[in-house]
Formats: sequence, structure tokens, C-alpha cells
Amino acid sequence: MEATADMAQTALAPVTDVSLLGLIMNAGLVVQIVMLGLMAASVWCWAIIIDKAILFSRSRAAMNRFEQVFWSGQSLEELYRSLSQRQNYGMAGLFVSAMREWKRSLESPGRSFLGLQARIEKVMDVTVQREVERLESKLLVLATVGSSSPFIGLFGTVVGIMTAFQSIAATKNTSLAAVAPGISEALFATAMGLVAAIPAVIAYNKFNAEVAKQQARLEGFADEFSAILSRQIDERLAA
Repeated sequence: MEATADMAQTALAPVTDVSLLGLIMNAGLVVQIVMLGLMAASVWCWAIIIDKAILFSRSRAAMNRFEQVFWSGQSLEELYRSLSQRQNYGMAGLFVSAMREWKRSLESPGRSFLGLQARIEKVMDVTVQREVERLESKLLVLATVGSSSPFIGLFGTVVGIMTAFQSIAATKNTSLAAVAPGISEALFATAMGLVAAIPAVIAYNKFNAEVAKQQARLEGFADEFSAILSRQIDERLAA
């Protein structure tokens, strides 16, 4: 009984180190696991946020460059030859995939234009979906962390407060100096959950909107390019 009281008294000893490391080191095992897990989730989310911010910035710049070249009046054949030798994403990838299907039909022995328009549109639809999947990759991690981190932090807080109350019952010491350290360590878990969740939710919403914008640009270009190829198909059929 005396050993239990001594352990409880030690758990309720005033904590002078209120730094991040001190609060983690003085917390219970379960709360420590929760805190470390939330810290790892926060670092992971920030890595994804930085990576996605760079990806979307580069993707917007690449689309702008391609549109300038495409609408400059350059021959479609020349543009295709310059792009087909390297890996392409975004509008460039959409253009190359459509032109590849166009050239396969022209170079086939039968040179049949029947169904060519539908095939080109199907190829472009698949390319748009692949590009959207590339842009959306890892966004589910942000959504998961943003929705679950507050509850994980709350779980750590509940466990920490339960431990503090058990120590209070064992020592029968209800003074503020004895109660405050344990409760502050427990509440720190909730704070860490919010620190991990808030940037994740904001970034997820921002990146989702950016994906929608870029998808709309890709689909708009696909419709315009499909109309251009449709006119060329009609001209060849009429010739």
C-alpha cells in the first residue's frame, strides 16, 4: 500500500519542464505513444503538403507553357515529334496520347476512319483520369489524418486524465499543484492532435480544389482538341 502511494505521489510531483520534450517524457506510456504517433503523422502530412504544393505548381506551369506552344500555330506533327520522345504529363500527355492514336489509324493498312473519333475521345478520357489519379495520390492520407487525429489526441487525453485521477485517489492529495501537471500532460495530447489535423484538413481542401481546376482545364483542352481532330477527319473523308 505504501509503495502504491509512493508511486502515485511521484506521478503527481510538480513538473518544472514544460517544454515539448519534457511534457512527452513525463507523460504515461499510452499518452507517450499517442503523442509520438501524432508527431509522426504531422511530419508525414507536412512532407505530403510540400510535395503536392511543388507538384501542382509545376503542373500549372507546364500547362501554361504547353498552351502557349499549342496555340502559337506550330504544326501538330512537329509538336508531336518534339514531345513523343520524352515522358509527358498533363496537357502534353493528353496531346501525345491522342496524336498517337491518330497516327496509328493513319498508318494502318486499311486507313479506316470509322470509329476514330470515338477511339481518340476514349484515349483522352483515360489519360485525363490517370492524370487526376496522379494529382490525387496521397491526398487520402491528409484526409485520414485530418479526420482521425483529434480523436486520437482525445483518447490520449482521456487516458492521461484517468491516470491522474487514479493517482489522486491513491494519494488523497487534491491540491492544484498536484493535479495540474498530470492534467496538462494529458491535454497536451489533444493539442498535438489538433496541430496534426488542422494543416491536414486545410491542405486537403485546398488541393482538392486545385485538382478540380486542373481536371477542368484538361477536359476543356480535350474537348477543343477533339473538335480539331474531328474537322480533320471530316476533311479526309470528304477528300
